[in-house]
Amino acid sequence: MAAQEDRLKAYLADEDGLDARTINDIRILKRSIDARQRQIFVNLKVHAYVNEMPTDDVYQHTEYPNVEGKPQVIVVGAGPGGLFAALRLIELGLRPIVLERGKDVHERKKDLANISRTQQVDAESNYCFGEGGAGAYSDGKLYTRSKKRGNIEKILNVFCQHGASTAILADAHPHIGTDRLPKVIEAMRNTIIRCGGEVHFQTRMTRLILGDGCKVIGVEAISQRPTPNSQHQFNGPVILATGHSARDVYRYLAEAKIEIEAKGIAVGVRLEHPSQLIDQIQYHNKQGRGRWLPAAEYSMVTQVDGRGVYSFCMCPGGFVIPAATDKEQIVVNGMSPANRGTAWSNSGMVVEVRPEDLDNAKMERCDNAEPALKVMAFQEELEKMCWQQGNMKQTAPAQRMVDFVNGKLSYDLPKSSYAPGLISSPLHFWMPKMISHRLQQGFKAFGKSAHGFLTNEAVMIAVETRTSSPVRIIRDKETLQHVSVQGLFPCGEGAGYAGGIVSAGVDGERCAEAAAAYISSNGLKD
Repeated sequence: MAAQEDRLKAYLADEDGLDARTINDIRILKRSIDARQRQIFVNLKVHAYVNEMPTDDVYQHTEYPNVEGKPQVIVVGAGPGGLFAALRLIELGLRPIVLERGKDVHERKKDLANISRTQQVDAESNYCFGEGGAGAYSDGKLYTRSKKRGNIEKILNVFCQHGASTAILADAHPHIGTDRLPKVIEAMRNTIIRCGGEVHFQTRMTRLILGDGCKVIGVEAISQRPTPNSQHQFNGPVILATGHSARDVYRYLAEAKIEIEAKGIAVGVRLEHPSQLIDQIQYHNKQGRGRWLPAAEYSMVTQVDGRGVYSFCMCPGGFVIPAATDKEQIVVNGMSPANRGTAWSNSGMVVEVRPEDLDNAKMERCDNAEPALKVMAFQEELEKMCWQQGNMKQTAPAQRMVDFVNGKLSYDLPKSSYAPGLISSPLHFWMPKMISHRLQQGFKAFGKSAHGFLTNEAVMIAVETRTSSPVRIIRDKETLQHVSVQGLFPCGEGAGYAGGIVSAGVDGERCAEAAAAYISSNGLKD
C-alpha cells in the first residue's frame, strides 16, 4: 500500500473519517522499513493536503549570488567536501577556485571502464580521484550517523536542487545511485562556474605557499591543461579537501613539518552474497522481497578481542569495484545503481585497526615509516600483498566465506559482480592475523544472529582498506584552521574529520564559514 498513492489516500481517509476525493496531494516526509519481525512494516510520516494543494516546493532552495571580483578561496579537491565548501563560499559572497587533480565526471568514467578492460589504473583518474571524489562512482549513499554541528537537511536539499530525487529527503537511508549522481555533481559544478567561481581539472596541488608568520597565501600546482605539466600559482587561503587517498599530500605535509598524526582505520574485505539470499534473510521470507519491497540492507557489528568487527558501506543490489589509485595495488569498494537491481549485495566487512596495533605488526613499510604515516604504510603494504596474490593485475584474491572461517582454500568461486575477475586465494593465511582471526570470529557471530548469512554462497574479495583517512591533519576546534598554519583549513574525509558524503559536505560548509571569518578578521574582504 505504501507504494501506491491511491491506496494510501484511501487508508488516510478511513483512519481520519475523510472523503478520499478531498485529499488532493500527499507528501511523504519520512519513510523507513521495519523488518525486525516476520511481518514487514513500512513506516510513513506524511503530510496530506485536504481541499488544498501544496504551495511550496518539496525542497528548500539556496540562493547563489554572482561572486566575480570577490575575494577568492582556493579549494583543493572536488569531492563532496570541496564542492559543498565551494557552494557555501558563494553563498557567503566569496569566489571559490576549485582545483581537482582528476578529470571531470564524464571523462573520468572512461578511465574507470579501462581498469577492467586493460587491468591498468590511471593514478590521477580512478574511483577515488576525479570530480565528485570517492562517492561519485561508489554508490552515493547519504546516510550518516555524524553528530557534527551542521545542517544535514541543507546538504540533502542542495542535492535535490541540483537534480537528485526528492525521495532522499524522506528515506531513512537515502541513496542517489551511482548511475544518477554524476549528473548531480555536474550540475553543482555548473552552479559554481555560473556564479563566477572557477573549476580546474587535471590540476594537482604540489605545495602550499607560505608567507610571513606561517600563513598560507596560496598554492602551487601542476596542470595538464591547457598544456601538459604546466606550472600554476593560485592565491588565497586554502580549504584542503583532497580525500582519503591523496597519499602524496600526506607525504608532502610530513616533509614540510606541517603537523599531522596517525589515525585509526578499518581493514577487511568486500563480502558479496546473492541479493536474493540477503532478501530472504532480512525479510524472513523464502520468496525474498517480493514486488514492492526494496533490495534488503543489513548492518552487522560485534567485538572480538577488544576491536570492532562490522559491516561498512552496505550496497544492496550492487557491484564490487576496483578502487586502487596507483600501480601495484588492489583495493575493492562497493557501489549500487539507483534501482539496486543487480543479482548481488555486498558490504565491506572490516576490523578496527588503531595506530598502536601496528607497533609489532612486523610489516616492512610500517616498521620503516615515521609515526604519523605508519597507518598509511600499513594500508600500502596490505594493498601490495593483495596485488601480488592477484597475479599482479587487478584480478582480486577471493575465498568463499565458510572456507575462510574453516581455514580452507576454495577450489572454485561463485559468480561475482567484480568485473576484473577473481582468483582463489587463502585469505586466512596471508592476511595479517589481527585481521583474519577477528573476521573469522565475527562471521561466526553474524551467522548465529542471521541464519543463513554464514554460507559458502558468499565470497570474500580482498582487500578493503580505504574506509577512512589513515591520517588526521590537525586543526583548531573553533577556527577549523590548522593548529600552526594560518589560512589553511583541513577539510572532510581526507583530513580525518568526516566519514561519507553527507558528513564531508557538512564539514565543507563549516570550513567555508571558517574561511569567510578568517578573511573578514584579516581585512581581506571588500
